[in-house]
Amino acid sequence: MLIIPAIDIIDGKCVRLTQGDYAQKTVYNENPLEVAKAFEGAGLQRLHLVDLDGAKAGSVKNQQVLEAIAAGTKLVIDFGGGIKKEEDLKRVFDCGAAFATIGSLAVKNETLFAAWIQKYGADKFLLGADVKEEKIAVAGWLETTDIGIYPFLEKYIGYGLINVFCTDVSKDGKLEGPSIELYQNIIQRFPALQFIASGGVATVDDLHQLNAIGCSGAIVGKAFYEGRITLDELARINQSGNPKSVIH
Repeated sequence: MLIIPAIDIIDGKCVRLTQGDYAQKTVYNENPLEVAKAFEGAGLQRLHLVDLDGAKAGSVKNQQVLEAIAAGTKLVIDFGGGIKKEEDLKRVFDCGAAFATIGSLAVKNETLFAAWIQKYGADKFLLGADVKEEKIAVAGWLETTDIGIYPFLEKYIGYGLINVFCTDVSKDGKLEGPSIELYQNIIQRFPALQFIASGGVATVDDLHQLNAIGCSGAIVGKAFYEGRITLDELARINQSGNPKSVIH
C-alpha cells in the first residue's frame, strides 16, 4: 500500500483542520517545502497537497506552494482545492502537479469535468469523494449534498476514472481510526478502483488494517503531525518502487 502524506495549506502555511472546520485550525509548519523535503528524505514518493484557501474561495490560491515543492523535490504531487476553471487546472499542471484532485466540481458541474477528462485524460485526475454519512460533501466540507457515495463513484467510473480517494469527514482530524467498513464496502463494490483511504488514521495498526482490506493507498496527515506515527514507520509501510505504480 502506498503511503501518501498530506500537506494542507492556508495562507501558505502547513495546517490541519478538524472535521473540515476552518475554525479548528492548527498551524504545524510555516514552511511547507521543508515538510515536503522531510517526507522525500524518508523515502516517500507521493504527496497529497490541498489548497484549503482555494477550496473555500472556489479558485486556486496557493499555487506558489505547489510550484516550490515541485521544483524543490521529486515527489509525485496531487493538488486539489479550488480547481473550478480550466485556467486553474492548467496552472496546477504547469506548476508541477502530476494529478489534479477534483471534488466539488465533479458534483456540481459534471459536464465540465467530463470535458476535462476527455481533453486531458482520466489518468491526470484524482477524484476526491468527501462523505458525511455516505453522502457527498463539497466546498471544503462546508456543504453536504443528497448524493450517495456509491452512485457518485459509479458515474465517474463510467467516464474512465479509476483513481479515487475518499474522506469520511466525520473521522477526519479526530484520530479515532478510519472508516474501515465504508472503505471495504467501496472496494468490494468497485474492485477496479485504485482506492485511497483518507481521514481518521491514528496509528500504524490503522494503516495495516487499510492495507488488509485492499486499499491501494492511504493518506496520512494529523497522525504524523501529532507524533502518533513517525516518518520511519510511514516509510516502512510504504510500498517500494515506482510511486506511479498504484496511481496510473
